[in-house]
Amino acid sequence: MVNTFEKSVSYDAIVIGSGITGGWAAKELCEKGLKTLMLERGRDVRHIKDYPTANLNPWDFEYRLNNTNKESTENPIRSGTSDESDRMFYVSDKEHPYIQHKPFNWIRGYQVGGKSLIWGRQCYRLSDLDFEANIKDGVSIDWPIRYKDVSGWYDYVERFIGVSGRHENLPYLPDGCYQPPMELNCIEKHLAASIKKNEEHRLLTIARVANLTRGLTDRGPCQNRNLCTRGCPYGGYFSSNSATIPAAAATGNLTIRPFSVVKEIIYDEKLQKATGVRIIDLNTLEEFEFNARIIFVNASTINTTSILLNSKSSRFPNGIGNDSEQLGHNLMDHHSSSGASGTHEGFKDEYYKGRRPCGFLIPRFRNIGKGEKVDFLRGYNFQGRGEREGWQEKKNNLKGFGATFKDQLTKPGSWSVWMGGWGECLPYFDNKIALSENKKDKWGLPLIEIDFSFRENEHLMMKDIQNTGAIMLEKAGFKDVNTFSYNTPGGATVHEMGTARMGNDPKTSVLNKHNQIHAVRNVFVTDGSCMTSSACQNPSLTYMALTARACDYAVSEMKKGNI
Repeated sequence: MVNTFEKSVSYDAIVIGSGITGGWAAKELCEKGLKTLMLERGRDVRHIKDYPTANLNPWDFEYRLNNTNKESTENPIRSGTSDESDRMFYVSDKEHPYIQHKPFNWIRGYQVGGKSLIWGRQCYRLSDLDFEANIKDGVSIDWPIRYKDVSGWYDYVERFIGVSGRHENLPYLPDGCYQPPMELNCIEKHLAASIKKNEEHRLLTIARVANLTRGLTDRGPCQNRNLCTRGCPYGGYFSSNSATIPAAAATGNLTIRPFSVVKEIIYDEKLQKATGVRIIDLNTLEEFEFNARIIFVNASTINTTSILLNSKSSRFPNGIGNDSEQLGHNLMDHHSSSGASGTHEGFKDEYYKGRRPCGFLIPRFRNIGKGEKVDFLRGYNFQGRGEREGWQEKKNNLKGFGATFKDQLTKPGSWSVWMGGWGECLPYFDNKIALSENKKDKWGLPLIEIDFSFRENEHLMMKDIQNTGAIMLEKAGFKDVNTFSYNTPGGATVHEMGTARMGNDPKTSVLNKHNQIHAVRNVFVTDGSCMTSSACQNPSLTYMALTARACDYAVSEMKKGNI
């Protein structure tokens, strides 16, 4: 930690945020020789040391991993995502309020490591089908980059974080640099064979996930415990805490300051660049100012954009870099609340080993140029898993007590498959965030207002997800096939993105093709806020690749004297 008695300290670089992209920015900048300050608004979390529940059993918890009525009432969003085992890595709704114009589940992790400690770890590349979608559909603006611009950075990131998966040779879901894949179980293999036989242009594969099937230096392999959100003492999955922050710290160039709520980025109108960052100490409410030559903003989409909006000057009265008036607009999140499930009467003599920390993937097959006619733009993928009915499911239907009851309860039941569709959300200008004009938080900063809803295109896609999922299960011989739609609001998939989009034209975008703010060349934004469209793939791999790419460019420009 920096000396908190000093009011002003200078660095080569400041990174705001310590999550997936903040960790990558720190690693890249430190390894390139820059003295780097990482600012994190939450507490410090150290790998292994600060994972107190990692090895506990369900019966070791006071409420056996159930949320109390008080927790559900005070923190309805957190309690819908976490339990006693990982609650410490989620933000309290009560302590960190925000304003919802329509229901929106803003799930946050305020600690060193951010949401990299609790992410789903699915890692998929975008392709030119995604980068070219806006311009081809006449929706929003064109991406300023194509797959060739980022493919090498995908390679670079995958090799470092460790992604297990299978090559499938799909042009619209490019293959990467993978460790050996995890294995599908028998019911998933059965469904895969049925899809291959009956559904042209579709396939089922194991998820591509940042869980190590082969150990890397000081990390892994994955132990198949499926307790990832508690923090993994084995380093079996990628997080900032287990990988990028240690790499940055090993250079001797990293300083981490937790408990640092960023108030604003300081802009010098004479120099026409940012000179530093002003923070509020989380605990003392004292203000500090830190200076740097370059600044990377990686606070996670909504917080990143709120910092930019709050960074005002006479040059930027509506937020730093907001000449286009696009800052805060075009908020996106994937929808993942619709799908289908069913049971199968076969394979009673087969089971599986361990608790595999991932499911299967059916890659996008809609609107990929294969002649299918649907009434919506873009597409979706299916993510799901097959398993045998266990005691948790049986307990609701079985009655009795004693040895016979216990014997019935502990025998595996029928096989089932659950699969949900992860669908693309179009960038709508009026899906947005803004700063409240009259309500402030405990640190005196404006509360964030979120105004988001899914529209007709997304709802048409949800219907297709249900129908298509049911048909695939029925063709594979599943019984009691049910479709579902949980009707969860935006934010529930935790893939919020957009609000500071990339583009070629400063009049219609906030960032250029290098993730630089158009009008402030020494400020870079590389988290989800930079996204110009959402695709349907889990986006974190793309954030990391764009971050590594932007760091390389930033340091090159610094050496040339351009920033």
